[in-house]
Amino acid sequence: MNTGLETIDRGAAPVDAGAKRMINARADVNQLLPLRYRWAWDRYLAACSNHWMPTEVGMQADIALWRSPDGLTADERLMVQRNLGFFATAESLVANNVVLAVYRHLTNPECRQYLLRQAFEEAVHTHTFQYICESLGLDEGELFNMYREVPSITDKDAWALGHTRSLSDPGFTTGTAEADRAFLRDLVAFYVVFEGMWFYTGFAQILSLGRRNMMVGVAELYQYILRDESIHLNFGIDCINQITLENPHLWTDAFAGEIRGMLGEACELEIAYARDTMPRGMLGLTAEACAQYLRFITDRRARQIGLEPLHGEPENPFPWMSEAMDLRKEKNFFETRVIDYRSGGALAWD
Repeated sequence: MNTGLETIDRGAAPVDAGAKRMINARADVNQLLPLRYRWAWDRYLAACSNHWMPTEVGMQADIALWRSPDGLTADERLMVQRNLGFFATAESLVANNVVLAVYRHLTNPECRQYLLRQAFEEAVHTHTFQYICESLGLDEGELFNMYREVPSITDKDAWALGHTRSLSDPGFTTGTAEADRAFLRDLVAFYVVFEGMWFYTGFAQILSLGRRNMMVGVAELYQYILRDESIHLNFGIDCINQITLENPHLWTDAFAGEIRGMLGEACELEIAYARDTMPRGMLGLTAEACAQYLRFITDRRARQIGLEPLHGEPENPFPWMSEAMDLRKEKNFFETRVIDYRSGGALAWD
């Protein structure tokens, strides 16, 4: 495995773009140029153009609503708290996977460049939930420990971690069909499932609040996160498809069936989470509508990685979410932002 930390090959010729590979590359991974995968570089540039920080969003209206005895119903408060409880540590789990597993085994410098940006964004997302928690005066220990205390959240996180544990082992290396498939499973678990399926129930719940002019600051923050996650998801799908294109022997019928099984399991875990967070309908949402939405999303993700759909769910029960997910159609969230970024010369350095 080429990590980029090997001894320098003195006098070697510049890297040929054609020698670059997604995994198991022998080309020097420290040489960004010439690019081979323009799509990876474009994802990096799109992410940089999408820069934001949570503290730019005002939370005054949310604080007033949260503190008001009649501001939200008990069911709405449960939904918000469980929603935040999942996201609060989910972003850290994704970041750990990016840094400890994906970056190590993805042997392409332009893809690694994007991963560095994604790792920063995951840190911003975790910062966002700290900011929400602090603004609303929530119990920090309770919120950030929900992934160990609420069964439906624990089940999801444990499922995902099961697909990355071997990859984070310092002794794990790609280079065999079995190991390369383990890496592909990891990409599916974290990009397609975690970021491409499991986050979307939470997005629908909070954006539904925002559509009713409730918790508008939190909803705006979720819109920023959704914008990031759309790029994360598309990058991950591009990686999976490119690896498969370069290594067609990995994507056997048996492996494709295994991945479809993973998507099916993940869908059922998320449906259980939706029922846990919304035992009764609210905001025009029901657990059963969320279940239909999850089946719709699962089929969509299956098609994106070349698999047959699992459920044949033809209709999106939340058509308004399509616009929120489409970066070409959603509003320009940055028009109303007042940004006071200071240049390096204006900062006080210790």
